[in-house]
Amino acid sequence: MSPLPSTLPALVRTRVRAAVRRPSQLTPEETAGRSLVLRLVSLLLQYPDAELTESRSDLSTVVRALPATPAAAHLTRFTDWFAAQDPEALERHYVEMFDLRRKSSLYLTYYLHGDTRRRGMALLTLNQRYKAGGWDTSRGELPDHLPVVLEFAALAGPGGGEAPLRQHRRGLELIQQALTDAASPYRHVLAALLTLLPPPTEADRAAVARLVAEGPPNEEVGLAPYGTYGDGEFAPPGTFAPPTAAPPTCVPPAPTNRREGPR
Repeated sequence: MSPLPSTLPALVRTRVRAAVRRPSQLTPEETAGRSLVLRLVSLLLQYPDAELTESRSDLSTVVRALPATPAAAHLTRFTDWFAAQDPEALERHYVEMFDLRRKSSLYLTYYLHGDTRRRGMALLTLNQRYKAGGWDTSRGELPDHLPVVLEFAALAGPGGGEAPLRQHRRGLELIQQALTDAASPYRHVLAALLTLLPPPTEADRAAVARLVAEGPPNEEVGLAPYGTYGDGEFAPPGTFAPPTAAPPTCVPPAPTNRREGPR
């Protein structure tokens, strides 16, 4: 018997990916359902403050009313746990999972660019995408915070609105893996989100494995306000690049060690 052609695995992956419903093929009802799931995931990934914990019963009701899908099953598992926990315990668990662990941080550009100047560029580009969609970006979180990205995806629609989620698929996979390793119920929320995206490729899996082993790129730079562009560094088209500061026209006198008393 002759061996299978070497191209068969690639063909299988292509067929599997082609079988996933593309956003352009969704009916209006399916699009609305998808938007609702994205908004629920966005809410459930936010800090469990008093307002959110007081809404747990309503959230559980909405989740249980979703059509029977893998995403709905994952969200039901999470909300069952979420509703049964003490509010203070929820706060502690959230901080431990998302604030104290780098591999499950909710800031997506970190996984792609690490602490480098390219991350600042990515944040500016994402902010520009929001503004181009007519979305108000004057909020406290950075534009790559996953709940913010999810809210934009829900409002802007499956095409361009979900593009940042597809771009950061590998980071989402890493967060899901880290939460699973920590046995956190939040793994179900990430799992629900991932059911909406195309299956990962072999390249995606290899990249996630490298992230687990090596971590994101590292470069000690500041990000405020999402980084700066200078000394020839690339900036996206249309991005404001502040001009280089002019040299001083005079040199101020050197300070003396003499201290003057009050007059």
